[in-house]
Amino acid sequence: MDLVSSAGDVLARIWQAATTPVPAPEQSVVLATGLVAFAVVLVSPVWRVARHVVTIAHEGAHALVATLTGRRLDAIRLHSDTSGLTVSAGRPRGFGMIATAFAGYVGPGLVGLGAAWLLRHGYAVGLLWLLVVLLALLLLKIRNLFGLWSVLVAGVALVAVSWWLDEPTQSAVAYAVTWFLLLGSVRPVLELQAQRARRAARQSDADQLARLTGLPGILWVLLFLVVTLGSLVLGASWIVGPVA
Repeated sequence: MDLVSSAGDVLARIWQAATTPVPAPEQSVVLATGLVAFAVVLVSPVWRVARHVVTIAHEGAHALVATLTGRRLDAIRLHSDTSGLTVSAGRPRGFGMIATAFAGYVGPGLVGLGAAWLLRHGYAVGLLWLLVVLLALLLLKIRNLFGLWSVLVAGVALVAVSWWLDEPTQSAVAYAVTWFLLLGSVRPVLELQAQRARRAARQSDADQLARLTGLPGILWVLLFLVVTLGSLVLGASWIVGPVA
């Protein structure tokens, strides 16, 4: 009974923190977190490590859309070179397969856009706990050791911030994560086209979509870019703009 009571107290504390709006940080803090995120995306040695976060969001988006369109999600693998693979079963063609293939590159930006909406309404701590829940769900389908390690490290870091740090620090971390998802969603699309130009990405999502639809791969890359840039512009306006 003590264990159940303790677990109930922990869940009640998490729920209270997640559903209580907190004041937005000073504009200088918001902009500083954006600059830090931009530097992480821009500096290649740092980006090569941080890109694993974008890969988690990328593969998570594949997995979510596969499930929502009625496909059976079998496995998610994350690799040390920042690549990933989501395996689902179902019809090899049709809307479900197309939507699943399209979701990966636009996923991080759309997650960032949703995060920006939550920040705009004051739910910085709620965002952190929501990301923990999403990582826990993703963990259920991870099927390789490096993927397990990556998701666990990200989840433990978010739990530590959400549980032990003070409210202003939690808020700053939430803004930094959101900026990183928005900004970090664009670079992989540019990298994808650079690889395609060298004929080094023939199994990419864009080329799979080309085979599924008959539309050229470059068109799909442009659509990825439109969605990610649109998410960045709209999400940034929500983050730095006044609340209506």
